Amino acid sequence: METIKVKFIHDQTSANPKYRGFFHGVREIVREQGLKGTYQGLTATVLKQGSNQAIRFFVMTSLRNWYRGDNPNKPMNPLITGVFGAIAGAASVFGNTPLDVIKTRMQGLEAHKYRNTWDCGLQILRNEGLKAFYKGTVPRLGRVCLDVAIVFVIYDEVVKLLNKVWKTD
Repeated sequence: METIKVKFIHDQTSANPKYRGFFHGVREIVREQGLKGTYQGLTATVLKQGSNQAIRFFVMTSLRNWYRGDNPNKPMNPLITGVFGAIAGAASVFGNTPLDVIKTRMQGLEAHKYRNTWDCGLQILRNEGLKAFYKGTVPRLGRVCLDVAIVFVIYDEVVKLLNKVWKTD
């Protein structure tokens, strides 16, 4: 789905979009590129999503442990959780935007230029330089920081509520 989404976004921003809808687009991708066309960039997507979560949870856990110090039961205000979540989100953006750029290139309309994820990364580095791996960082930073902050706050508040309902404390 991620590959199809990226191809649709690129298609709709082109001067002459060729996909008339979801099913037409999928049919055209499969007709032109085979089933492989719907899975391009899968390796980069898995690496990006895995590193996203690893970075976010590592940073969030580290910040929680730092905040709580010697008292692991010290309550955390949702505002603090949100700030820590935003920091964790920012860390994940800086940590894996290069993978996100590779993923997007592998899944875009120009994906045929690349043999695989590694080749895509090397071509970006050779042709555009290191700076190209951080294209889109600022808009992604705004979206991801807010998203991760909200997710961690909601998660913590739901856990607190369920602990009260099920009396697990």
